[in-house]
Amino acid sequence: MNITTRQGTLEDIPAIFELVKELAIFERALDQVSNNVDKMSRDFKENLFEFFVAEVDSKIIGLSLYYFRYSTWKGKRLYMEDIIVTEEMRGNGIGKVLFDATVAAAKRTGSTGMMWQVLDWNTSAVGFYRKYGTNFDDEWINCNLDF
Repeated sequence: MNITTRQGTLEDIPAIFELVKELAIFERALDQVSNNVDKMSRDFKENLFEFFVAEVDSKIIGLSLYYFRYSTWKGKRLYMEDIIVTEEMRGNGIGKVLFDATVAAAKRTGSTGMMWQVLDWNTSAVGFYRKYGTNFDDEWINCNLDF
């Protein structure tokens, strides 16, 4: 299998949105997705996020979507919003390729580190991140406001 990874483009948005919906189904939360292709396209044009895609035979089968945030303590940080691989392609090393590309982007852009979240019940993802020496935080509570 020939896996290629590249920086995502505007033309990739419809395909990556299908991956977003697949992730929402996996996380049992499809009803919470209010984003759509038009909104993602607009936000991509406004440079609100960047992404890598993984392809096999020119078909997008994986995604790592990220953006930059700023920490008053650490400075510029890359935040990986999601890493997604289609269900049928999981276990083929595609997540590793995408994660490594995202780590490389963080380093290349002068970020002081990288941050993301993982659901505690997603044991395969937790195990994957442990291989990288990830620090898991038991102290902070996630907060959000929806508008």
